[in-house]
Amino acid sequence: MEQDLKKEIFMLVDGSAIVHRAFHAMPPLTSSDGTPTGAVQGFFSMILKMMQQLHPQHVAVAFDRPVPNFRKELFKGYQAQRPQADASLSPQFGIIQDILVKAKLPIYSVDGLEADDIIGTIAEKAKETGHLVYIITGDRDMLQLVNGKTKVLAPIKGISEMTLFDAEKVREKYGINSTEFVEMKALMGDASDNYPGVAGVGPKTASTLINEYKTIDNIYKNIEKLKAKNPKLAQKLIDNESNARLAHQLATILTDAPFEYDFADCDVKNLDIAAFRKALEEYEFTTLPKRLDEVFGKDNAISNNGRGQMKLL
Repeated sequence: MEQDLKKEIFMLVDGSAIVHRAFHAMPPLTSSDGTPTGAVQGFFSMILKMMQQLHPQHVAVAFDRPVPNFRKELFKGYQAQRPQADASLSPQFGIIQDILVKAKLPIYSVDGLEADDIIGTIAEKAKETGHLVYIITGDRDMLQLVNGKTKVLAPIKGISEMTLFDAEKVREKYGINSTEFVEMKALMGDASDNYPGVAGVGPKTASTLINEYKTIDNIYKNIEKLKAKNPKLAQKLIDNESNARLAHQLATILTDAPFEYDFADCDVKNLDIAAFRKALEEYEFTTLPKRLDEVFGKDNAISNNGRGQMKLL
């Protein structure tokens, strides 16, 4: 990661995923009037630490919208099994977004799209401008975006221990290339998003098929060849072809979603540190306002102090 710090970095935050991560990692803190603030503290602790580590020139935060997206239209059961959000979590989304607005950290949230699609689209454009993109998310679906110009930092323990996924790490962890991650999801489905793949196909079988045939399309083009080698597996694939192709659509993150954004809005020079500090103090945080000077320095430029504190596994 040290070599990356010499490049222009665009830090893209999966706001929805990180807020949920912070909520479950932090104790149920409240302000003096009873307002829940645990997820707020965890979210900004992580964001400030990542900004201090990465020294990004551009930052943006993406959120899901509380309305059905195009995947729900493709498959009515998409994410249907997810429990209703905890009553103390919902208001914290509003608090976090309010603080982001006051700090002039840009938020992107688009009807019909997930945060993944917003991030995928901005990441694609950022590559064209020569940026190195770091995506902060706990959503493994984002690994399909990993390439020579895009990496994923994923929390694995609380909000402080992270794993850096570059193309080599994805290959090491899953036995496939990052560009083939969608193919794996198509074969296996995704229980967390509640859509099926090919019944009876697990990670080992999926990676074996992908390493040999590369894509779902190519697997089905070679189904007769596969039938001769492994008739039971071939029959599973035949019986579940519609599921596999639907899962492929659901798992694919858009990189050309139709929404407007401006790189200039994402420049860290736009940050209003004084307003950021005031907004944090309004919710009675004491440590976070002090962290602003550590991260941005007295002159509001991202400081080198504290580098190396993020534990990468």
